[in-house]
Amino acid sequence: MDYHHHTNHSFDSKAIMREVCKEAINKGLNEICFTEHFSLNPVVPTYGHMDFEKYFQDIKECRDQFESQLIVKAGIEICEPHQLINEYTQAFKSLDLDFILGSVHNINNDKLRIFLGNKSNLIAYREYFTEVYNMVSQADIDVIAHLDLLKRYAIQTVGNFKFHEVKDLIESILTKAIERNIGIEINTSGLRGKLNESLPSIHVIKLYKELGGEILTIGSDSHTVETVGSHLFEAIEMAKECGFKYMFKYEKRNPIAVKL
Repeated sequence: MDYHHHTNHSFDSKAIMREVCKEAINKGLNEICFTEHFSLNPVVPTYGHMDFEKYFQDIKECRDQFESQLIVKAGIEICEPHQLINEYTQAFKSLDLDFILGSVHNINNDKLRIFLGNKSNLIAYREYFTEVYNMVSQADIDVIAHLDLLKRYAIQTVGNFKFHEVKDLIESILTKAIERNIGIEINTSGLRGKLNESLPSIHVIKLYKELGGEILTIGSDSHTVETVGSHLFEAIEMAKECGFKYMFKYEKRNPIAVKL
């Protein structure tokens, strides 16, 4: 299962949903969830691109075409869902979504690259993780997307975070997530580039398990046809190494355990 994929319904992808499904089948996947970027904040890049009518039409066509070969789920990735909560509630009221990812791509309306500015490693990561904590404390989401995303942008400047320096904040995020029945994902996109590690890192995944976390999804965060399902087997091995016996899928926002 690949539970994080973008198509041309996201502003930063040109992938065609039907072609992604074909490639997923070729690679032996039996379930995919499309999680298009969405925001109601008019000053961030994800605003204004999503056409839900067209999105659900594409979902229906793919379900009809690949019915016996691939389970197709409808998801969304909300940027900063802890902001404009009432507006999101209203916007999603009539939508038949299976899955909602929550992510922090912007802080104070600045993209993470800009947010980094001249900040030191410690200040940048502590401010970022504080924002993630605010999200997981307030937002109506199912899973935290790429929990330590900032490292993707910081790796070439201030570098990766030092786990012991931010462990207290990460532990607060994970404890709140468990309390609110919110899961985390193993996002494999970092394994495809210079970062060379999953998002979040294995230290975070282990801590989540130690704290009693169980809800874990796995997604490629792919924006192209070719990388659907990328590094999913490595992610499954990582989950097993951290002590997980199950990964999760979703149906109408209800988590369903699948034995690893």
